[in-house]
Amino acid sequence: MSENKGPVWWEAKHICRESGARYGILHTPHGDVETPMFMPVGTLGTVKFVSREEIKEMGAGVILGNTYHLWLRPGKEVMEKAGGLHKFMSYDGPILTDSGGFQVFSLAEMRNISEEGVTFKNHLNGDTMFLSPEDSIRMQNAIGSDIMMSFDECAPYPSSHEYMKNSVERTLRWAKRGKDAHQNPDRQALFGIVQGGEYEDLRRYSAEKTVEIGFDGYAIGGTSVGETKETHYRMLDYTLPYLPFDKPRYEMGIGAVNDIFEAVAHGVDMFDCVLPTRIARHGALMTSEGRINIKKAIYADDFRPLDPECDCYCCRNYSRAYLHHLFRCNEGLGMRLMSIHNLRFLIHLVEQIRVAIQEDRFETFKKEYYAAHNLNSTDARGF
Repeated sequence: MSENKGPVWWEAKHICRESGARYGILHTPHGDVETPMFMPVGTLGTVKFVSREEIKEMGAGVILGNTYHLWLRPGKEVMEKAGGLHKFMSYDGPILTDSGGFQVFSLAEMRNISEEGVTFKNHLNGDTMFLSPEDSIRMQNAIGSDIMMSFDECAPYPSSHEYMKNSVERTLRWAKRGKDAHQNPDRQALFGIVQGGEYEDLRRYSAEKTVEIGFDGYAIGGTSVGETKETHYRMLDYTLPYLPFDKPRYEMGIGAVNDIFEAVAHGVDMFDCVLPTRIARHGALMTSEGRINIKKAIYADDFRPLDPECDCYCCRNYSRAYLHHLFRCNEGLGMRLMSIHNLRFLIHLVEQIRVAIQEDRFETFKKEYYAAHNLNSTDARGF
């Protein structure tokens, strides 16, 4: 085991000789987790429709909480009285919280960005609110997450080079302020976020300057926000070479199968997305046969398991016909079972990826998987 370098730290275990992809262990105060890993999103202190026991059964390592939403409900005072999010939701595994910045820029209306922070309208009731880098860190300290994220501006895509340069500079200043405000550096890790849009020079600049500030890990932000797959992967090309090898690397907001493969190929260790649970609630399911829409009438009398290659609770116990019936009847159990399946599908995929890395055949596995599923790196949906 490597020397402990902080409250959360990454230990390299194997580098694939065929591809350079990384296999390692992320050490956290609430347990060790293998990487690469997919992290389910629990926005309000819950992964929608899924219990903590089911989260553990499906093999999830780290789950996410959302600083913005938890700040609005139940609020900082309740979180402090509860003793943090782990106790509040009765979960003893590792938790990562985002900074709230993405939600401020994507959900809130009438935003006003200043050097001090962001003034915006609460999306729930219209109240005027203000969030600064210090506010974000203080809220995350109250949440008590194992991994906290710096407060950044997730600039819209596309943005001009001039706008993005100013945004990157402001994000760097906010990152330093947030680090200075961090009250529990011995118990909670803080990750910096690299931005820069589609611009090679700004991605390198943002990465190098963020590393200069010094964080426990580094995230790649501003991807999967409307750009093409080709542009997305160029952003990774422009960023990963400038991040330290011995720190965890986290690409924020990806859950499509081809995005996961390409992120791992670039040397990313962690990724998250609401995609699997969101599409499940609309009847879309990721399977070994590709994506299927359970709403279709062809499944009304299809009594096969949802995915015969899947070992999740849903696939072990229920048929496509039953899931079709539940969805058509708007029964919550259907959304619950399908959410469990989609999450386990991605977690199992990453388990297979980890084995392939350790056996020095990740690139071969990726090519075989793409061929078997008629998939390629630039498919827009990536099933």
